Amino acid sequence: MNFLLILLNTFFVSFADKPVQATPALSPRAVEQRAKWNIATDGLDYPVHAAYLDSLRQHGATICHTSRWMNGATCSMTDEQAAAVAQLPFVTAVEATRLDRQGSTVSKRRSMPAEAMLTNHALDELPTDAQLALYNLQPLHELGYHGQGILITVCDGGFTNANTLGCFRQSQELGHFDFTDDITDMYGYTGVHGTMCLSVISAQTEQYTGAATAADYYLMRSEEAETESPKEMDNLVAALEKADSLGTNIFTVSLGYTMFDNDEWTLTYDALDGKTTRASRAAHIAARKGMLVCAAAGNDGDKMWERLSVPADADSILTVGAVDVQGVIGSFSSHGPSADNRVKPDVCAVGVNATVMDTNGEIVYRHGTSFATPLIAGLAATLWSALPDENAMKIRELIIRSADRYQNPDARQYGYGIPDAYAAYLGRTTTVNSTANAPATVKFMQGNALYIIRGGKIYDTMGRMVEH
Repeated sequence: MNFLLILLNTFFVSFADKPVQATPALSPRAVEQRAKWNIATDGLDYPVHAAYLDSLRQHGATICHTSRWMNGATCSMTDEQAAAVAQLPFVTAVEATRLDRQGSTVSKRRSMPAEAMLTNHALDELPTDAQLALYNLQPLHELGYHGQGILITVCDGGFTNANTLGCFRQSQELGHFDFTDDITDMYGYTGVHGTMCLSVISAQTEQYTGAATAADYYLMRSEEAETESPKEMDNLVAALEKADSLGTNIFTVSLGYTMFDNDEWTLTYDALDGKTTRASRAAHIAARKGMLVCAAAGNDGDKMWERLSVPADADSILTVGAVDVQGVIGSFSSHGPSADNRVKPDVCAVGVNATVMDTNGEIVYRHGTSFATPLIAGLAATLWSALPDENAMKIRELIIRSADRYQNPDARQYGYGIPDAYAAYLGRTTTVNSTANAPATVKFMQGNALYIIRGGKIYDTMGRMVEH
């Protein structure tokens, strides 16, 4: 018996227009929040034309997912079918985004986070105290704010055991969505990275506390396990749109794209302007629609590339770099600025020896802007639960203005620096260089050590009170 091998590639098909009248693809929660923050519905909220999708199917295409923001669809089809689709009168472009056959024998897959050095902790402190204390989050926790009422979407490559681990309160997961073609369940073995990122926000045990343990969350998968292709960026667009339709307040993604298995698709620095790729444009649109997007800067600072990745170049989001618990930048944390010279990263959090939970429920330590990013998302959720009448852009502004380099940003590594959650809550920057005439909450350096003054008492970054 002879078998015919049919190569089905993936394409993004762009449409010329949308229906004149359509029902916005928004949930009641999303509609309510749009009204609360006076965000008008516009053409971006309308779904793509169903008749166009039907026509693509008639030409042999399989629809992977659609994009109302980009007005198009990701489709699987042969090259011959794609050529026929390109001739349809309502189609403006057909762009290949993943090939069945790859153009390079060198895998561009990102490596998993490296093992970090284990840290010893005193009996009276939690391993997570240091990374929360660096940006002064405990005062908000002590006031009873833990992200309650805030809806977070965590987007990654999967979430191994996140549906069974006891450190997560399963009632807070409101659902999960898979935008990939992977056959492995998103709670299966490919999702170690996503589970660790989720733990930084939501995990809670006697020995561990996340940054926003009362926030509800959705889990979404956009990263595909076997290949590295631009299709994954379109998967991310689909995830952002779904999160928007569900009324998500904060979207955190610890994925980034510059290099692909097909060398012809690899991005140049000029493309990191927030406008070139669909994923970065979608992140900006999400911000316009009332969502706070947090994206990892990337882990290429000590590599030849050095630069950011997509969607970290997007405008109006929080791009996050990685520091240690003393506030020193990690050598691997990717460099800015964006190609159009905006400060990037925007802020930094602990991503050097970050304390995370692994898929067996054990505390481990990892390097990566991947873990700094959900820490900032957790900070934002806790702050937003304390200031529920503020919109996403105001929360972003308060976080940036509270950061220790706000007055003199470093556009290459630190951005605006390390935020102060309590100072953001108070609506002012309180970082000073000495203890003289100190306000209620300050940070200061003595020698090589960072200290925090709160309520007239001095604490180290482990949260321990020190004598003075």
